Amino acid sequence: MHADDIARPGGAPGGLWALRGAPARPRPQRAPRPARIRAGGSRPPGRPSGGGLRGLHARVKRAWDRPLTAYYLILGGSLLITVLGLVMVYSASQIKALQNGLAPSFFFRKQLLAAAIGTVLLLAAARLPVKLLRALAYPLLAGSLFLLCLVQVPGIGETINGNTNWISLGGPFQLQPSEFAKLALVLWGADLLARKQSKKLLTQWKHLLVPLVPVTFLLLGLIMLGGDMGTTVVLTVVLLGLLWVAGAPTRLFAGVFGVTAVLAALFIKTSANRMSRLACIGATEPGTDDRCWQAVHGIYALANGGWFGAGLGASVEKWGELPEPHTDFIFAITGEELGLAGTLSVLALFAALGYAGIRVAGRTEDPFVRYAAGGVTTWITAQAVVNIGAVLGLLPIAGVPLPLFSYGGSALLPTMFAIGLLIAFARDEPGARAALAMRQPGVRWKTMRRRVKKRPSGER
Repeated sequence: MHADDIARPGGAPGGLWALRGAPARPRPQRAPRPARIRAGGSRPPGRPSGGGLRGLHARVKRAWDRPLTAYYLILGGSLLITVLGLVMVYSASQIKALQNGLAPSFFFRKQLLAAAIGTVLLLAAARLPVKLLRALAYPLLAGSLFLLCLVQVPGIGETINGNTNWISLGGPFQLQPSEFAKLALVLWGADLLARKQSKKLLTQWKHLLVPLVPVTFLLLGLIMLGGDMGTTVVLTVVLLGLLWVAGAPTRLFAGVFGVTAVLAALFIKTSANRMSRLACIGATEPGTDDRCWQAVHGIYALANGGWFGAGLGASVEKWGELPEPHTDFIFAITGEELGLAGTLSVLALFAALGYAGIRVAGRTEDPFVRYAAGGVTTWITAQAVVNIGAVLGLLPIAGVPLPLFSYGGSALLPTMFAIGLLIAFARDEPGARAALAMRQPGVRWKTMRRRVKKRPSGER
């Protein structure tokens, strides 16, 4: 036999397994080998990679779509805002306390006490069932109306900074009923709209407006008797938010907005104080009689902060130059001491809180939870926008505190209760309850132990 007549496996000449002209044996199919990772972590060319911007975007999207995302955003965001607010209240209020002959930590201790009570309210709200929340709506609304009427009684109501919206509780403690009216309007409005939706009445405009709009206007009128324009604006936005979530048609929504805008313009036009505040939008000089002093020095504080601030406690404007540094203008002191990085961090926390609230309202199937979550989110974000906009000179100074951040127990307590509601609603998202149950100690181990089959004795 000639050497050329020998063929390799598969028919190639020169092999020792087959003759030329004979049928070739089929070669066994081998499983593809896994791609080896080269030094430095790169894959061979032509193979898809899980890294880079696409891989990062996919991982972020998966993490963002997890069932507990809204829960952790609300819990973590509100906690960080409250803790940072306590730090800034202590820093911004020391000089103010000393000027009033008080201990440097006077305002901080009061805020810390309010935060402790608010934490108890938050935990209670996070555990209350929806039925009980709906039952509390009407007593809370009635109590708010009674306290707002009580404020206007001579000898009971107390005037602070030109607004008669306080009730003295004895000593250094005061109560501002208009802050609790925000929570009352959210819960009562959510229950009212949910009951009407169950009866399929929200398709009629009269059931959308009555009695929601008249009761809200009653609250607004009692608050405006005390001169508190800022809280009136926030309550008006909450009303519009409830109508928007309820699906009010555009012309009806625009009509309510138009009526409230006309009333607001009337109240502003008839008050010289409110007109002067409106004239200070975008001001760069204090003006005649220093009427824009607070607005201008708020801008000065932000400008002094630069990128990373002058340092915690190193503010210059809080030394008597900026009025109310620990309440309405605490955001300006934050910008001066922590810089642009600090203010952007606060804005990011409020943005995350707002996104989580909208997500909870959009994913729930319970109408009451949808309206309540939408109302709370509108309330907190609108109040933050009004406060920060005034500090930046983009809006008139309305005298509303920054939620969870500024000094004031009357504002902190109902806000923390509302945050507890959002936490409770976020835990009831589809998949969130099961995910939380799996993270309890012992649950995962018991689940895995049920899946193990019993083996004969002695078998490993």
